[in-house]
Amino acid sequence: MSDDVMAEIHRDYLFNLILKGERDDGRAFDEFRDISIETGVAGMAEGSALVTLGDTQILVGIKIQPGEPFPDTPDVGVIITNTELIPMASPDYEAGPPRETAIEIARVVDRGIRESKAIDLEKLCMVKGEKVWIIFIDIHVLNNGGNIIDAASIGSIAALLSTTLPAERYGLGEDSPLPVRDIPVAVTAIEFGGELLLDPSLEEGKLAGTVYTVITNSDGSISGMQKSG
Repeated sequence: MSDDVMAEIHRDYLFNLILKGERDDGRAFDEFRDISIETGVAGMAEGSALVTLGDTQILVGIKIQPGEPFPDTPDVGVIITNTELIPMASPDYEAGPPRETAIEIARVVDRGIRESKAIDLEKLCMVKGEKVWIIFIDIHVLNNGGNIIDAASIGSIAALLSTTLPAERYGLGEDSPLPVRDIPVAVTAIEFGGELLLDPSLEEGKLAGTVYTVITNSDGSISGMQKSG
């Protein structure tokens, strides 16, 4: 039996389950998979977190160094977010330049952090126009079990909350916690069979017509939205 036929059979199976108000892993439509978060897992990073969301596993590392600000924002720190899709995470991933999926994940996570003003970037300015702290958020997808964006967002915030500004290393005073002032939360849902399913598994994500991600702040305001498909 061909892969296409098997995929169609599985799609029909999932569709029929949804019509009955069920999912193949037993969750309700508005139910997330189990989440675990472990911080401080990368000793050489300024902050780090390992997040497991169902079968999805994400490692986020934070590196910080002094540098020049962007010309149009001379008095605030810099955030640079990257995502790496490790080949062992999925048979669909290959070594080489960043894929479109990796770029999209980094963009959504980065926008959620910026638009929510989760970090007080003004406090990362040391000398206006000359020296600010540059934050590198490196997201590594260790296993793709679906809904990478939410796991990456959770991991990034958890890593930032555990981050220390390495001032002593650069002769810039005493180390201090990163000024995190909000905790944005990403929630992804797929539209399938006329229903919205939160936290889609890998198989559900493959069959989805439209994928929505909404990022909200601690006060309930929306700091980012993404729609694909």
